[in-house]
Amino acid sequence: MPQSPPDRRKARYPAPSPGVPARRAALKLLDAVIRRGQPLETALGAATQGIERADDRALAHAIAAETLRRLPDLDALIDGATAKPLPDDAKARFALRIALVQALALGTPGHAAIATVLPLVDGGPRRLVHGVFGNLMRKGVTLPEVPALLPEVASRWAEHWGDDMVSGAEAAIAAPPPLDLTLADPAETGRWVNELGGVSLMPGHVRLTDAGPVASLPGFEEGRWWVQDLAASLPARLLGPGNGVALDLCAAPGGKALQLAAAGWQVTALDRSAQRLERVRENAERMGLPLDIREADVLDWAPDAPVRAILLDAPCSATGIFRRHPDVLHRVGPRDIAEMAELQAAMLARAVDWLAPGGTLVYATCSLEPAEGETQIEKLLRSRDDIALTPVTAEELPANLPESGHGWARTLPGMLTDQGGLDGFFIARLVRKD
Repeated sequence: MPQSPPDRRKARYPAPSPGVPARRAALKLLDAVIRRGQPLETALGAATQGIERADDRALAHAIAAETLRRLPDLDALIDGATAKPLPDDAKARFALRIALVQALALGTPGHAAIATVLPLVDGGPRRLVHGVFGNLMRKGVTLPEVPALLPEVASRWAEHWGDDMVSGAEAAIAAPPPLDLTLADPAETGRWVNELGGVSLMPGHVRLTDAGPVASLPGFEEGRWWVQDLAASLPARLLGPGNGVALDLCAAPGGKALQLAAAGWQVTALDRSAQRLERVRENAERMGLPLDIREADVLDWAPDAPVRAILLDAPCSATGIFRRHPDVLHRVGPRDIAEMAELQAAMLARAVDWLAPGGTLVYATCSLEPAEGETQIEKLLRSRDDIALTPVTAEELPANLPESGHGWARTLPGMLTDQGGLDGFFIARLVRKD
């Protein structure tokens, strides 16, 4: 019996690799972030559904996150290798991004990078992806050491903060940041620096590089510390030692509430998300710190009596945490910033009315947008003659962190670069006059 001729298509495109599901999940993640505007972490569960191995789920996340860090540079390579630009939402472009980021940034051998991506596309696009990837690999292309920001983001930040800040942001997004820990007892800083092999930039802080799984580090099970970027730890520090009731509004995931409780405050931790409050509760139990946890919306809830201390870490665009969550750069635009600013203004105006005379409110956002920080405080102070700014001093900040000159604290990309940098934060401390 004559044999059938070989299937040349199958010979050119071998059977799918076992790694294909992780790449398909990465494709879904990128689609969720770029086309639908979902946060990467929110989309992860649905995108990795059916993938049983934790390392495969982690790989999908790593591919998507690194693609988002490098997107402008990846697209520049793709556009330089195609006769006509591919549509931004073309599956072939997404597949090429995933293949290239694996080969050029994640250390995946080229043959494995393309073999696990080709099954994601069919027909002509499959041949296109194979051809473009092969041509780029033969040319020996590389990604720049310092990634480029999205043009619209770079332009917006340059207008607000200048070109040096943009350069600092590009350097910051080149790699995931170090791991910061906040200690339950600042007096044990020296002990935990030695035991964990880290460095400290302030009392009660330890910074680690290449830390590995957090839950396996010494002190985790015993509740000696929790994970919290150094910049994110500054707002609660500004309320000082405990002296009565403190409200932590929009409290999840709970790091600031834990700081306040460890400092001796009687903390009411408020958040509208029951799911996010579960994490607050779990952390409080692990740390052995008492919290009065309430599920409620700041715009609907009110305390029974005025209080001496309030921390409002308001919902925001989160552009300040772009180095650990690069998806924010692809999801957040001027409309989102304006909507958040409106919500923040309403929360801030409501919260200052809950202060007792002489009480202190710390307002903070993990945002690099002045509309969510400086502008909010300027507007509030113009409208309220019973509220004043209590300046943040150099002694209350990490060493070598410049003061803003306006009384508030502002951390930006490019600050403390030699020590590992900081998330972008705005922090202001307000007092209600007696």
